[in-house]
Amino acid sequence: MRSQAEGSHPDLVAAMHHLIDAGGKRVRPTIALLIGSMLGADVQPLRNLAAAVEMLHTATLIHDDLIDGALLRRGMPTLNAEWSPAATVLTGDFVFARAAKLAADTGSVTVMQMFAQALSTIVNGEITQYFRSRGIASREDYYQRIYAKTASMFELASGAAAVLSPVRQPVVEIARRFGYEIGMAFQIVDDVLDFTEEQTTVGKPVASDLRQGLITLPALYYYENHPHDPHMQSVIERNGHSGNQLEQLVEAIRESSAIEQSLIEAEAYVQRALDILAEMPATPENEALAELALYIVKRKI
Repeated sequence: MRSQAEGSHPDLVAAMHHLIDAGGKRVRPTIALLIGSMLGADVQPLRNLAAAVEMLHTATLIHDDLIDGALLRRGMPTLNAEWSPAATVLTGDFVFARAAKLAADTGSVTVMQMFAQALSTIVNGEITQYFRSRGIASREDYYQRIYAKTASMFELASGAAAVLSPVRQPVVEIARRFGYEIGMAFQIVDDVLDFTEEQTTVGKPVASDLRQGLITLPALYYYENHPHDPHMQSVIERNGHSGNQLEQLVEAIRESSAIEQSLIEAEAYVQRALDILAEMPATPENEALAELALYIVKRKI
């Protein structure tokens, strides 16, 4: 990943190192490396894929932070906290381009097609969220949104790793499905943590999605259990609400059964992922993937 900025403008090199040094869980490239290792993929194309997936994720975060006006991520200043919007957008574009080059370096046209499809899905999901999803209390909308935002990239990591392995298409589909299941679980847990963690931990206001009018799974469960809550109605109808009303709603969701119900749903996705692993080779990588799947529903920010 660091080498992708070599020979570029010094500020791009510095930005790339800043982004990598900011850390992160690296869950997506870990999935790619473990799936490919389990299924017998060659090492170098697999490394290129893992780096491509992580850089694709990083590029989406650069643009997300700019769109959201976020000044911190993982406790460190975002690029847009220090640079102009134009410079930030161009840096994100550069990271997208280098991610695409790494995907091409796998030597697989299929992987390139999967990479392009994942990027299209992510961008389409962001546009849909920006123009349509605010104030919509719909499970269908929510699941489509988190698939585009998160699970599609997990699918890319797992499915493309299988493509690079000496296995047949049914195994590729099984691997892809594993990525889908844990990707959906990952985002549901993120949405739970958005309510349960403190602002100092997450680096942004508690329930930031709800404050923007985005109804995530905990809020959906709460609304289903309390359909006449006036504060929830106000968020859905987008007819204006005071900060105090929103704080009351956030606290009500935090104290309700909606949090537990959401985690139970995330655990169901993880269990389906574990069932999928049972169909795959019994290897140390398989065991590590199972541990990773379980970590997803137990993690903190």
